[in-house]
Amino acid sequence: MPPTTPPSSPQPALTAQAVEVTYANGHRALQPTSLQFTQGQFTVLLGSSGAGKSTLLRCLNGLVRPSAGRVTAPGLGDITGARALREHRRQTGMVFQQHHLIGRRTVLDNVLTGRLGYHATWTTWLPWSRAERALALTVIERVGLLDRALDRADQLSGGQQQRVGVARALVQSPRILLADEPVASLDPATADRLLALMHGICKSDGLTAVVSLHQLDLARRFADRIVGLQAGAVVFDGRPDALSHDMAARLYAPPPPPPHAGASHGAAHFCPPEGVLT
Repeated sequence: MPPTTPPSSPQPALTAQAVEVTYANGHRALQPTSLQFTQGQFTVLLGSSGAGKSTLLRCLNGLVRPSAGRVTAPGLGDITGARALREHRRQTGMVFQQHHLIGRRTVLDNVLTGRLGYHATWTTWLPWSRAERALALTVIERVGLLDRALDRADQLSGGQQQRVGVARALVQSPRILLADEPVASLDPATADRLLALMHGICKSDGLTAVVSLHQLDLARRFADRIVGLQAGAVVFDGRPDALSHDMAARLYAPPPPPPHAGASHGAAHFCPPEGVLT
């Protein structure tokens, strides 16, 4: 019999290596953190407000430059270099808590802004190509809004607007999807439907997802992996069924008082997005 090929182990899609963020005012938002996100994995970040979830996500998409450590991606290395950062942003879709839509523009127009990273600045004033419009309509159909494609974004409900945000991220043809509290402003039923939609798309497309949430029940239902943060530090990293009641309670307990200020590794730098970041 011919030798069998062993199953390949999951490949890393994004890696944070001893990433630390201390802002100019001395606030340490993220303690040294090392995490590897494997291809196709759906990871949920859990923790109370101020735990470091948003800071970690902003490091992963290059919006915040770490004070120490680095974020690396396959084929790009450290993403802080100008060329690597541009390519990483093209490959990384971002869904925000606030929709950041242009209310007076159509759903189609808003989704097409996700293609800006593929154009030189001067070409963004030109009409979108037929292929890009077709791609945008395809992803709008995937999020269930094809019949609203030519409606103004401000005519949609909150849940529908967030689905436009998801479509805007998908039109980039990303390999990574990051989402910062994407269902925080939605009612429980709408939140459940939106997260189920995102989870299904990520699994069918093989996307690596990192999603911050407050809802423990949604994290247990949809996550392959939960990373729990408190006061800028990872205090849990494992499968949802390994997250005990006591640990879950610890994630939302008041954080311990900060240690005495000492020497820092330098202030974090905020990197403004190039064009529209989605």
